[in-house]
Amino acid sequence: MNRTPAFSAPAFWFAPRPGLLALCLSPLGWLYGSICARRMARPGAAVAVPVICIGNFTIGGSGKTPMAVHMAMLLQARGFRPFFLSRGYGGQAQLSPVAVDGLRHTASQVGDEPLLLAQTAPVIVCADRLAGARAAMALGADCLIMDDGLQNPALAKSLSLAMVDGATGFGNGLCLPAGPLRAALADQWPHVMAVVITGEGAPGQAAERLALAAGRQVFRASLVPDPVVAASLLGRKCVAFAGIGRPEKFFATLEATGARIAARHAFPDHYAYRPRDIGMLQAQALDLGAMLVTTQKDLARTGPWPDAPAPIELPVRLVPEAGLDGLLADALAGFSASTGALSRAN
Repeated sequence: MNRTPAFSAPAFWFAPRPGLLALCLSPLGWLYGSICARRMARPGAAVAVPVICIGNFTIGGSGKTPMAVHMAMLLQARGFRPFFLSRGYGGQAQLSPVAVDGLRHTASQVGDEPLLLAQTAPVIVCADRLAGARAAMALGADCLIMDDGLQNPALAKSLSLAMVDGATGFGNGLCLPAGPLRAALADQWPHVMAVVITGEGAPGQAAERLALAAGRQVFRASLVPDPVVAASLLGRKCVAFAGIGRPEKFFATLEATGARIAARHAFPDHYAYRPRDIGMLQAQALDLGAMLVTTQKDLARTGPWPDAPAPIELPVRLVPEAGLDGLLADALAGFSASTGALSRAN
């Protein structure tokens, strides 16, 4: 199986203030952030359909994929046929557009997130977002959703949402590798139309104040586990494992269902599970008399489970506060008005 790149964010990124190591790395952070900011400032290509971008200011998980799914469902309810655009993190099929087939493709080929997204709407994986957009439109897309594309300038966006984890916010406020930011906040605000903060926490409250000061709308949202699966886990002994941006979020969600976590294993983000990992997890679950539970993304990366049932996956959905649907409607109306004006001018 192709080894998917994996990453664990260092703890010093999320300290309230930059420490000595972060300050030593800050010149590199300034260079990285400057390069990213210049890239973001490039004009994007306009395409014939609305482009909804779901991104974040930092590296790591913040609820982008659940938000992308939520936006796709809102669009479908309005009669649109949205397609997701993904770079397919860690997958092999990135250089030319590939339409994801959930029955044929694996996470090592197209990435774990595209496989999850494909359960809601068609997905095109391609490192070249413009080529991906053209492929999606050729297949009938009348709206595009970029899953993680805030820093990518390839396409002009009708709506750009930035996701923020309420527990981590903007971290220590520095750019990679000194902190989690991809570019300085001042350079990213012009490309963001609204901020969605998932979960609670003082860092999220600080991020909200900064967003409001920058003149951006702020929405709150929560990640809610599937009620049927959650009910089945009540009182059950579990061995939990996750290789996502913040595994502790998954463990907390699992505990909130009433499950009893006998052991927990945090793997790096986008971790590609090996047979020895599978064997270890199976052996521990058997020894403890527990069931294995993981995330949807992780299950897509585990491959086959020989001689034992596959783990239970705990799906989550994003529930935002009221108003986000109206923001989407305004963006769609703005796109229609602009394209109509362009058509009349031509």
